[in-house]
Amino acid sequence: MKYTVQFSLLLLLSLFLGGCSLHKDVEKLYKTEAPLEVNIILPEHVSPNKPELLKAVLTQDGKKINHADFVHFEIWKKDGSVQYGMEPVKDDGNGTYSLSKVFNRKGLYIIKVHAGNQGSMVMPRKQFVAGQVSEEELHSLKESSQNQGGSNGHHH
Repeated sequence: MKYTVQFSLLLLLSLFLGGCSLHKDVEKLYKTEAPLEVNIILPEHVSPNKPELLKAVLTQDGKKINHADFVHFEIWKKDGSVQYGMEPVKDDGNGTYSLSKVFNRKGLYIIKVHAGNQGSMVMPRKQFVAGQVSEEELHSLKESSQNQGGSNGHHH
């Protein structure tokens, strides 16, 4: 009787664990998401009191995204003295979105792109300088670029 109970438990356990085995191609049952990628393009030199064209190129699954669900640029001065808030951008086609902006004060700025398409949303940022910067701002910029490790804003 003791062996019958043990054999029955072993058989039941084997059946239970057998139901957990993986089937071939099981990964095809799950939805795969192609992450949205953003390349922020800024002028090499940004001059105060002059219109500057800021751009972002959106790609997803290797294709440039026209008519994304949303794209906004948020810009602020790193010391917090200037904040422009989120601004809608122009869809230039071929996955490129742009905004013409005049920076009235020199210094270290941050641009953050808020973009979404087909359920994927990213918010990469990039620092840039308008005019000349102070030693403190220059030091802050060097530290930030070392901590970022050369990232251009891709997010999954």
